[in-house]
Amino acid sequence: MAAPDKKDYYEVLGVSREATANDIKRAYRKLTRKYHPDANPGNADAERKFKEINEANDVLSDPQKRAQYDQFGFVGDAPPGGGYGDPFAGGGFNFGGDLFGDIFENFFGGAGARGGNSNGPRRGSDLEMTMRVTMETAYRGASREVEVPREENCPHCDGSGAEPGSKITTCSACGGSGKVERAANTPFGRMVQVVPCTACGGRGKKIEMPCKECGGAKRVKRSRKIDVKIPSGVDTGTRLRISGEGEAGRNGGPAGDLFIHIEVTSDSRFQRDGADLHVRADIEVPQAALGTTVSISTFDGTEKLDVPPGTQPGSVLRIKNRGMPKLRGSGNGDLHVHVRVNIPKNLSARGKQLMAELAAEMKVDVAENKGIFDRIKDKFAG
Repeated sequence: MAAPDKKDYYEVLGVSREATANDIKRAYRKLTRKYHPDANPGNADAERKFKEINEANDVLSDPQKRAQYDQFGFVGDAPPGGGYGDPFAGGGFNFGGDLFGDIFENFFGGAGARGGNSNGPRRGSDLEMTMRVTMETAYRGASREVEVPREENCPHCDGSGAEPGSKITTCSACGGSGKVERAANTPFGRMVQVVPCTACGGRGKKIEMPCKECGGAKRVKRSRKIDVKIPSGVDTGTRLRISGEGEAGRNGGPAGDLFIHIEVTSDSRFQRDGADLHVRADIEVPQAALGTTVSISTFDGTEKLDVPPGTQPGSVLRIKNRGMPKLRGSGNGDLHVHVRVNIPKNLSARGKQLMAELAAEMKVDVAENKGIFDRIKDKFAG
């Protein structure tokens, strides 16, 4: 549990212990707008609350610090009761995980060592979304307009966090660095920890009047329409990258990228296998025996296909370069035509006669060539 002189960090932010990173982020933004000292001049309670909010967010927004806090009830400071005492007494000191690594990391730079200067330029986050397209769109390529919700620099204050015309001064507590040093006793002696400045919330600047649009957060949620070029030949699993269309960077840093994950829907006419397409063609018995020419549908109209005499059911004929465009490389795949021969079920009298004559010509035994007694004999024999 937390030290007696400190409130529970989860209670400070008003979130549960199962809260996600986004839950913590939303709660922090809401509370900082409400209790920011610049928005509550002369209010000592608001200033104290603001410091508690920033301290809680500093721990709970960092996965490693949060894990240590959840396990030990403190991060960097001495545990309840004052001092560390004997770290080996009572088996209370946990050697598992990366506790020593956490201690050294916290006291020799902490988050600053991982992420650099919090007030320096930082690249914006990448965004990802899924786009579903038809197989024909994947064949031809297209241009689609998508609406992307993202964080952008507040246009009202141009990302400064201050109401236009109001003053922004350097924080006197940290000298504009956004960080202060804090000494604490550890099992390894007295060490100095670098933490975000609570007076300015780690910004290094103090705002006279927070922006009325973003509440001093410098950023706002906006939906932006972006034109996405879909190249021909895309398939399910293709990922398109649109550079610079992610969330805006911080402190002058570059924007992140937008990644589009493509899903290609099925087509009733074709089955796709990479760049190759497969289609079925139905022909009649005489056409299979004597050969014929059939019309095959493609994405560019119809294609004439010669079926050679003696084509067997299940034969696969190929039309070159009539498949999908190759996304990486040149040209197209092939169109594979699977032949199915229809066997007539209800022949006319004339049709039966012709088939019987064909059977006689081919000297094959069929039911029509047998007399009544032969058929009865076959029935009982079976």
